[in-house]
Formats: sequence, C-alpha cells, structure tokens
Amino acid sequence: MVGTGTDAASAQVAEAGAGPSRRLLWPVGVWLLTRLVLVSAALRLGPFSSKDGPDVSVSKVYRGWYDVLSSGSFPHDDVSWQYPPGAALPILAPRLVPFLDYSHAFIVLCAVCDAAVLAALVYAARYPDGRRSVAGPWMWVVGLPLLSTVPWSRFDVMVTAVAVGALLAAGTRRVWADRVFGVLVGIGAVVKVWPVLLLVGTARGRRTRHSWVAAVLSALLVTVVFLLAMPGALSFLTYQGDRGIEVESLGALPFHLARHFGWSGHWAPHDGSMEFIGPYVQVVARVSAALTVVAFGWLLLWRVRSRAGRTEVWVLPDAALTAVLLFVVTSRVISPQYMVWLVGLAAVCLLHRATTQRQVAWLVLGACVLTTAVFPYLFRDLLGGSVPAALLLAARDLILLGAAVLSAVRLWRNTVPLPALPPPAPAPLLPPLP
Repeated sequence: MVGTGTDAASAQVAEAGAGPSRRLLWPVGVWLLTRLVLVSAALRLGPFSSKDGPDVSVSKVYRGWYDVLSSGSFPHDDVSWQYPPGAALPILAPRLVPFLDYSHAFIVLCAVCDAAVLAALVYAARYPDGRRSVAGPWMWVVGLPLLSTVPWSRFDVMVTAVAVGALLAAGTRRVWADRVFGVLVGIGAVVKVWPVLLLVGTARGRRTRHSWVAAVLSALLVTVVFLLAMPGALSFLTYQGDRGIEVESLGALPFHLARHFGWSGHWAPHDGSMEFIGPYVQVVARVSAALTVVAFGWLLLWRVRSRAGRTEVWVLPDAALTAVLLFVVTSRVISPQYMVWLVGLAAVCLLHRATTQRQVAWLVLGACVLTTAVFPYLFRDLLGGSVPAALLLAARDLILLGAAVLSAVRLWRNTVPLPALPPPAPAPLLPPLP
C-alpha cells in the first residue's frame, strides 16, 4: 500500500512538471517558424535574396562605423554617431564571426541574442504556478515579428538582451543577484543609456546600495577603458544636444497636421534621422525636454512614496517598463527599434501573474503593428505628406502615450499605500436624562 501511494504521488509530480514543459513547447515552436522567415528576410537569403543585400543600417551605417572603430578611434566626425562609448561593443561584435561578412555576421549575432532572451524567459517560466506565467515567452515570441525585420537589423536587441538578463537575475533573490543586476545595468547604460532606468524600482536599503554601486562601477570601468584606448569616446554628448524633432515622435504630430494648413517648415535629414525644421520646432523640442524632466520627477516621487520592491518581485520589472515608456513618449525621437525595448521589458513583466502591466503589454503589441505599418511600408508617404500615413503614426504615438499613462497609474495604485485616515472624532457626551 505504501509503495502504491508513493508511485501515485510520483506520477502526479511528473505530470505536473510535464504540463508546463509541454505548454512552453508552443512558444519555442512558433519562435522557430517566425525566425526562420524573418531572419532569412533580414539576411536576404532564399526567396528574400536581393542584390541590395541586408538592411542599409547594417551594410552601410554600421559597417562604416566598424571601419572607423577598427582603426582605433570613435567616429566623432559623424553626427549620426550619438551613442555612449559602449556602443562600440555591438558594432565591433561581428569580429566574433570572422567566417561571415560584416552584415550577415551582425544579423546572426542579433538572432543569437534573440534566442538567448527566449531561452532565459522560458527558463524563468518553466514551472508556472500561482506566481509565474508562460505569457512572458509568448510576448517576446509574438512581439518581435510584429516589427518585421527591424529587430535583427539594429543592435537594440543586444541591449535588450542585457536588460532582460539583469531583470531576471534580480528576480532570483540570490546573494549575488543585486550585484549581477547592477553590473548588467551599468554595461547596458554605457551601450545605449536607457537601461539605467531599470534602477528606479530597486528596493530601498541594501539592495539599492549593492545594485547602484555595481552599476556605477561597471559603467565607469567600461567608459574609462574606452577613454584611454580610443579618442572621441564622449563626442556623442555634443551631438545629442543638437537633436531636433524626429518625424516619428509624439512631438512631430502637430507639424504633420500644420503642413496641411500653411506651415512654412519642412523635414530634412539631420543627425542621422528625418527631422522637422522650421518655426516652433525648437519650442516643441524644449517642451519635450521639460516633459522628460517632469517624468523623471514623477519617478522620484513614486520611489519615495512607494513600497518599492520590498517583497514583490514584480515591482522591479513593472517600474522599469513604466520608466522607459515615460521617457520614450517624452523623447524627441521614437525610432522603430525603440519598440524592441518595450517588448522585452513587457515580456519580463508578464512572467509574473501579479504584474500591473498586462493591459499595457497589449497596447505595446498594438503599437508594434502600427509602427511597422508606418516604417518601412508607408515611410515615404509619411514624408510626402500622406494623410493616412500621418493618421497611422498618430494612432501609434497616442497608443504609446496611453500605455505610458496607464502604466504609471497602475504602478502607483498598486505600490503606493493610501494615506492613513484620521481617527474618527469622539462622540459628544450627552447630558444624563432627567
């Protein structure tokens, strides 16, 4: 009888473990199918072959930077180089695949980072229970294909892989977790700045000290190495200050409308992107910068008022998604590859059943669809003044704005305790009855 009971219990445990494993086979299978098509399209292989080769950003822009960086200097004479010194790492990364030409090696490495993110998400979701969910892997599997071939033709997927790894490391609550989280955030920030926003949700006290110190030290180390090894490492600071209003940003929407009502401005290539030039553009640029400061102030207020990360593991990724959304919608630039960041952060949020960002993730997916509709398919029409293209862009940007507001509201409501109500006033003493 004892043996029978033990066998039955073992069978139940095995069945419980097999269920989640089978459920995770579906996103892995869909990932294989979608990447087979889209990575081949990015590489221009098979039915997608083209004499023009891979995306121009890889074959010309990145390859040009690679040649300059390989000579021992940053491309400080190129105004389109607007990245911290750590961005040299993904640009030089194709050296790791010497048997491929630069463009194909770069895309293959992006595909490897894509696979690494999926593997990490599947590992984190391998035993869904009351706290874990398989929605995280699905978000990554579905979200990237909605952006066409862009994720594998920009180095943002590499930075996103570092950010996802940092959040998953922090979620383990191991002794080393905070320091590993901080090191990865510091490295990511030196590559493309935005991962520094992941620090906003760290629990106050020991966890903040460990993670913030590790982030600062790792960022300083990488920066100092590049400063000593290659001239022009900090040239990006000057070029970033000169940026205007990019045609796909939220601040560009008034100018898309004004073009049809006699506005004298126009768009032009500037600093590596298409920007509006003309009356009131600098005013909108200053307003965008002011709104970024306001967003930063709100995040500081939230951190002071909230019980940030005291016990709930979902607070850190939720806060990270909120912070990045706020800075994306207030930015003067909303490039298509920015959506890769949001998909990755939303995927980590959805690993946790208690996340406050489930509806926000749906809005991010919707914004991905509209992003691809505008870029690359209708981008020339948008520049030419097409009303349908401008309406699609407006819908995308307004969805992102709604997602940022909803994300902030839900994070606040679920982490900031309500103010304590004053005790009720004592009832007045009644005179004794005669």
